[in-house]
Amino acid sequence: MITSKLTSKAQTTIPQPVRIALHLKEGDEIAYSIEAGRVVLTRAPTEPVEDPLATFGEWSSEADQRAYANL
Repeated sequence: MITSKLTSKAQTTIPQPVRIALHLKEGDEIAYSIEAGRVVLTRAPTEPVEDPLATFGEWSSEADQRAYANL
């Protein structure tokens, strides 16, 4: 069994064998799920983040693209 300690700030280091098994590197996100009293740790999917403003069609004209291109 692999263990790690929890700090006073509720932080822990993910042990190297776990990082290797999940192919984790700096900046990766981790997903947690609670199943039958246990916590399952997995690597979070790396899907592209959608633009939250993409649904507002009134802001996507060519004039808008030019106006906001250098912001």
